[in-house]
Amino acid sequence: MRRSHGGRQHTRCILKKNYKEKGKVTINKQLQKFEVGDKVVIKPEPAIQEGMPFRRFFGKVGVIVGKRGKAYEIEIMDFTAKKTVLSLPVHLQKR
Repeated sequence: MRRSHGGRQHTRCILKKNYKEKGKVTINKQLQKFEVGDKVVIKPEPAIQEGMPFRRFFGKVGVIVGKRGKAYEIEIMDFTAKKTVLSLPVHLQKR
């Protein structure tokens, strides 16, 4: 039987913060607004685990397609396939 690993395996370097960035996340970053058609970069915030996209999409640039509850739908290209990723605004950065 094979051991399950989970979605955050091999993310020690990816989810590490610089020592100057450590601390609480600002409320402005958590409540930022995006419009449909905005370009965003998926940049995860390690302090907040909920609403974080899968690690394959970290650093990708996408377009906001819609909103689902508090989260945003982002359309990105994964090699040649278009994919839709859900993410909270704290994990997104305007481009």
